[in-house]
Amino acid sequence: MERDRHFAGISRSVQGEDGQSLQHFMSTSSWSGQTVFGQIREELCGIPALAQGSYLVLDESADEKAGAESAGTSRQYNGHLGKVDLCQVAVVLGYVNWQSGPWTTWALVDSELFLPEEWFSAEFRQRRKRLGIQAEKTFKTKLELGIAMVRRAKQRGLPFEAVSCDELYGRDLQFRADLDAEKVLYAAFVPTNQRVYLQQPHIDLPQKAPEQKGKPFSRKRVLNGVQPFQVSEIAANVQTEWHRLQIRHNERGFLQDRFAARRVWTWQTGQPIPRQEWLIMRIDQKNEHTYALCNAPENATLSRLAQMICSRYFVERIIEDAKDECGWDEFQAQKYLAWEHHVALTACALWFIAKQKLKWGTDCSRDPGLIQQFEIQILPALSTSNVRTLLKAVLPLPELSKEEARRQVVRHLVNRSRSKASRFRHRAKALAPT
Repeated sequence: MERDRHFAGISRSVQGEDGQSLQHFMSTSSWSGQTVFGQIREELCGIPALAQGSYLVLDESADEKAGAESAGTSRQYNGHLGKVDLCQVAVVLGYVNWQSGPWTTWALVDSELFLPEEWFSAEFRQRRKRLGIQAEKTFKTKLELGIAMVRRAKQRGLPFEAVSCDELYGRDLQFRADLDAEKVLYAAFVPTNQRVYLQQPHIDLPQKAPEQKGKPFSRKRVLNGVQPFQVSEIAANVQTEWHRLQIRHNERGFLQDRFAARRVWTWQTGQPIPRQEWLIMRIDQKNEHTYALCNAPENATLSRLAQMICSRYFVERIIEDAKDECGWDEFQAQKYLAWEHHVALTACALWFIAKQKLKWGTDCSRDPGLIQQFEIQILPALSTSNVRTLLKAVLPLPELSKEEARRQVVRHLVNRSRSKASRFRHRAKALAPT
């Protein structure tokens, strides 16, 4: 069945039919994908363990396409391939909490298909109609889609402490200002050449001397001579103080990197006044530098800022699990409604697995002797793949016996524990004073 996770293949495996009914349900039926996401957000709101320490993570996910007939397909940037290619691009909003129990909880809580501007031209009118794209739909940028998703999450009362997003969103000052106006904390990644000010710039219209000819100045400028710096230059500044912090446990033992933070001012042409923000800087174990701007209050601790910048990693896990384990990347229909339904059901499957992990993490005790046996600080978490393996033994079409499913999961967890112990020993040896 896993090799035929398209509509016809699923219907043939489960019901022995040709897939026409399922095709109608996915491509034509009028049920709302947003209602499904709303139900997921509502269930998340009802879990007390997620009331604190949760984050929203905003990103894009691209799927390569062989033809241009599917809704939203165009030559556009594919982040997975790192180049412009023929693809569909979705804006996705993930949800993560690594303090909710023994295992990190993550879910996909919203997503929208990005429709490039060319899709709203007269040339695409018939194609839009054929693929079921509503006539009233208008062009929206990825940033506009992203801010709308965050607003929906906030309006539904979804508990989260901050939003983390990549450079596409972070380098846009207006996007950050819009989040700030919503009273939403953010840790927005920016490129290494992002320019910020260490001193407050005075922004105003230059005054012309009486003897100068020509029209008055119409664009505001920095008048007090303060010069901007690239964030990479601030990271190398001798006044930037770096601290090694341990954030959380991970598969390699624990996440322990170097962090620094400086108060900076940001401004770009067209903005009325500069904004003061935190510049959060990180150097990871591979010596890679990352930077984010943040609107946390001035008294925010470095530990708090570091947690915010480290939350973004989990959107990669959410997208990876949605595609590799729940079949999102096997979408083969063309219609807009089919895409909306497919991603909603993918999110539903991902949330079902997350709920099982939450329940088992609460109800099932862990053998403390295994920690000593494998010489690790914390046992590895059940992965989405592990849960899928266990479900294969109990679903209406069982593919494994319960005993074989248990053996496969135990074997996988033991191998991960041994690998984790080895990494932990090497890490401890590398950090030990010489």
